[in-house]
Amino acid sequence: MKHFSFAITAAFALYLAGCAVQGAPFEKASAPPEHAIVYVYRPYNYACSLLRPPVTCGDETARIGPAGYHVFIVPAGKVVCEVPGEIGDRVELQAEPRVHYVREEFGWGVLSGHPHLDPIDLDQAQTEIQHCCVKEPENVSSAAVQ
Repeated sequence: MKHFSFAITAAFALYLAGCAVQGAPFEKASAPPEHAIVYVYRPYNYACSLLRPPVTCGDETARIGPAGYHVFIVPAGKVVCEVPGEIGDRVELQAEPRVHYVREEFGWGVLSGHPHLDPIDLDQAQTEIQHCCVKEPENVSSAAVQ
C-alpha cells in the first residue's frame, strides 16, 4: 500500500508539471504605426492553474494558461481588456502607440478563482514576462465573430 501511495503521488506531480503552457520563450512583437502592443501575461501559480478564462483586448480574445502570454495589437486610443462574467475583471488603458503590459492573476473565491487584470509598469513587467512566460499557441478568436 505504501508503494501504491507513492506511485499515485508521483503521477500527480508529473501531471501538475505539465499544467503550464508549452511554447516559445518570450518574443518581442512589432505593430503598425498608430497601434499599441498589449502583452497580457500570467505568471505560473499552482492555484487556479486549470482555469483559462477568455481575455479580450479590443476585438481579439485569447485564453491564457499559467506561465503564458498573448500579444494583442490594438489601435491607439482607449482600449478595454477584460475577463467577462460575474467574477470577471476589466481594465481600461489609454493605449498610446507603444508597449503596454497587463498581468492576469487569480484570487480565491468561495468555490473558484477570481481573475484580476492589473496594468504593470514597464520595468517590472519585462522582468516577469521574460522569466516566467511562453507564447500561447495561436488559438484566438475575434470578439466580433463571437
